[in-house]
Amino acid sequence: MALHLIKLCVGADSIEDLRGWVAKRALVAIAAGLEPCSSHTTRMIPKRTEELLDGGSLYWVIKGQVQARQRLIDLKTFKDADGITRCELVLGPEVVETELQPKRAFQGWRYLKGEDAPRDLMSLDAEGGELPLELRRELAELGLL
Repeated sequence: MALHLIKLCVGADSIEDLRGWVAKRALVAIAAGLEPCSSHTTRMIPKRTEELLDGGSLYWVIKGQVQARQRLIDLKTFKDADGITRCELVLGPEVVETELQPKRAFQGWRYLKGEDAPRDLMSLDAEGGELPLELRRELAELGLL
């Protein structure tokens, strides 16, 4: 089973905000003649690279709930202007909505085991129909989803 990362999506108030940011990054990449992807820079470098790149995703926590994920395409290390080693998480262009899962605030990123990752909403919709976001959020907060 794939290994994932989970991270707070600072600055985004909704999945739409995240999608807007990703779309802008994809357009910049296309204009530069590159593949349409986005990236996120972190201070810490994951050690379990092979497991992460074998089908892993970056799960985004928005407003205290895991709400979306992006596929991890690559992990690149580099030195910033101050000579500090950083990690660029290269992410796929698609933002996939997931079932809501409450998550307390934390710094940086954490590993997320495949069995602990929330399911994609597309797979949930096939099982039982689509619920409005506010209703899903309330049910998740009550522990019913």
